[in-house]
Amino acid sequence: MTIEAPSRRRAIEDVASALFRERGYAATSVRDIARALDIQGPSLYAHVTSKEDVLWAIVDRAASAFEEAADRALSAAESVPTDAAGRLAALVRAHVGVIAADPELASVFVHEWRHLSGDRRAAILARREAYELRFRRLVADGMAAGDLTSTDPAIAAAFLLTALNGIAGWYRAGGRLSADRIADLYADLAVRAMTEDHR
Repeated sequence: MTIEAPSRRRAIEDVASALFRERGYAATSVRDIARALDIQGPSLYAHVTSKEDVLWAIVDRAASAFEEAADRALSAAESVPTDAAGRLAALVRAHVGVIAADPELASVFVHEWRHLSGDRRAAILARREAYELRFRRLVADGMAAGDLTSTDPAIAAAFLLTALNGIAGWYRAGGRLSADRIADLYADLAVRAMTEDHR
């Protein structure tokens, strides 16, 4: 049975994601990707123009997944409505959900995007900053409303995202805790960190 081009392209991206997560982008060759797919290197170039082209597709898809999940979570939380702590919990759960749905994809987005060059790197950097801004604004708004502990919103966003993105390095489906349970625990920790006075 012949694999259609879009399916083949997705298979290339999925295999590359796993290899990039395991070995890193720099240590993975086009030949490694082709070997994992059991095809010849030249056949791979019928679907992609370069290794960076594959990285770009993976990172772009991951960025979209994080953005769409965050927007859905915030929209749903605001329709309830809920306070800043509730919106923060929703945002954290959404982020964990994206990682758990495709840990390889998320890991490449978190760790390997810097290997992009030129306009592609700049575009992803802008999207990463815009995504982080969702967290900064939520923290700043929550502080202004008295719902969240007074702190530096940029540092708080960096703290939260560093903790969340760490999940991409160790999460495995079928582990001791389900993805939902991990999301609940991280949401609880984030809310407590941002609402309790620990002095």
